[in-house]
Amino acid sequence: MHWRSHGRRSVYESDWVNVWLEDVEIPGVGRIEHHVLTMPRPSTTAVVTDAEGRILLMWRHRFITDEWGWEVPAGWADPGEAPEDAIRREIEEETGWRPAEVSRLIGYNALSGISTMRFTAYHATKCTYVGPPSDPSESTRIEWFTPEDAAKLIADGQVPDGPSLTALTFYLALGRGSVT
Repeated sequence: MHWRSHGRRSVYESDWVNVWLEDVEIPGVGRIEHHVLTMPRPSTTAVVTDAEGRILLMWRHRFITDEWGWEVPAGWADPGEAPEDAIRREIEEETGWRPAEVSRLIGYNALSGISTMRFTAYHATKCTYVGPPSDPSESTRIEWFTPEDAAKLIADGQVPDGPSLTALTFYLALGRGSVT
């Protein structure tokens, strides 16, 4: 079944998110107004590992859900910035570690039924510590975990963030390698 759009109108627009009402026709249902969220910038996330295979995670609070949890570095690409460059910048800003190599793990649509939000997850390796994070608002602490401990954090519900959960489980499930 293919939905047909008859146009859209803006409800709200910003540098972070746009909200639209789309006039769509659904076969067998008819025409309805459907909310659509668009994200003006690409989103990136990364599983960062060291030479021993440990995974770098950040402990942080998210005010919207009022939850604490472990997350991987993530962020938005600036206008004109390639996603690979954005995740390199985000890793360093958020953790104080600078990756030498970044390879794509997977790209996915986070909310296909309502949004254009697309995340690309990367695997960052050969990191050098360059100092404390330049953005201290991102996390309360930063720690390295074995893959087994990271899997336990996931199983215990301590990784509630969707992009972190997706990147970590994909990385752990597929033999800890890059996929193109």
